[in-house]
Amino acid sequence: MNWRVIAALAAGLAVASCGGNPFDNAPEGGESPSTPEDPRPVPALPGTTSPSAATPISRYEARDPSTGAGYAESITYNAATNTFSVDNLGFDGNNAYTQINYASTPLGTRLGQYRVYEAAPIVNDSLTGLPIQQFQHRLLAGVSRTGNTEFALVRTGAYTGYGFGGFILKRNVAVSLPTTGQAGYSGGYVGLRDFQGRGGLEYTTGDMTMAIDFEDFNDGDAVQGQISNRRIYDMAGNDVTQQVLDAWDNSTSTEFAQGSALPTLQFAVGPGAIDANGEIRGELASQVQLADGSLRPYEAGSYYAIVAGPNADEVVGIIVVTSTDPRSPNVTARETGGFILYRQP
Repeated sequence: MNWRVIAALAAGLAVASCGGNPFDNAPEGGESPSTPEDPRPVPALPGTTSPSAATPISRYEARDPSTGAGYAESITYNAATNTFSVDNLGFDGNNAYTQINYASTPLGTRLGQYRVYEAAPIVNDSLTGLPIQQFQHRLLAGVSRTGNTEFALVRTGAYTGYGFGGFILKRNVAVSLPTTGQAGYSGGYVGLRDFQGRGGLEYTTGDMTMAIDFEDFNDGDAVQGQISNRRIYDMAGNDVTQQVLDAWDNSTSTEFAQGSALPTLQFAVGPGAIDANGEIRGELASQVQLADGSLRPYEAGSYYAIVAGPNADEVVGIIVVTSTDPRSPNVTARETGGFILYRQP
């Protein structure tokens, strides 16, 4: 892949030392092996090597040099200064990320419990003081209201190919999985879109529901989920969803009315979605309805999640999906998003 830089568009300036370690994704001895009989098609994430329902679990993005995935390491939060530190990403403001306030923008009304952080745009040469422009990086983070689950993800829009980044999701407590009945979950969703074929970043938000059938399938339970009311925002926090929808070829696809949202992402349902440790993984996708009533695939990818709590009270997760950007047919968009869902609203 050609990792040619085309822009460095971060905003804000801060350098802070970080202590504490709630988001630390340092390897714990390598990847958790996937057994040959595992029916789930989505590969397991690296992280905790001996997971169980009785222990905390950490998972982070597997490294892939062809896409820049998994290069972010030791994603660490300092509560005293409300800053993040991220290791192993070039030109990200000396690893320091400070919070952005989008309260006065349309994005701010949709973020809910989630927060946005940015790397500093300028770092000075330590010898000469010469200002060095940094690359555009954004970090999204979420911590559940109980503190039992959390996630963080970081992407950059400074490359013509997908930028280097990564994510982590964590359960900090044990889980007790029911053996009968079903459980429903709901909450908000937030994501970042980077691109193959152009630079830049965009935010996404949405509403999410998920349900688990603890009785069936017999092999690993069944999980369904959907992310609806999805909207896209530029780096200034402006809603640009309609620009994307209007770019569809409306001679072959249905007209998107003003104020429409992106197509709903749906989990694929099948056996083996959840294991005895409370970890979930599977596939998800969305479709666009054409003028003749048929459906055309739009996005496809994978989701990863972990259930937490004495009554399987909450779920933390990450999704990664790709799609052709209708504004530029030769550009592929990659959306990486995180969510925390609750059984109790």
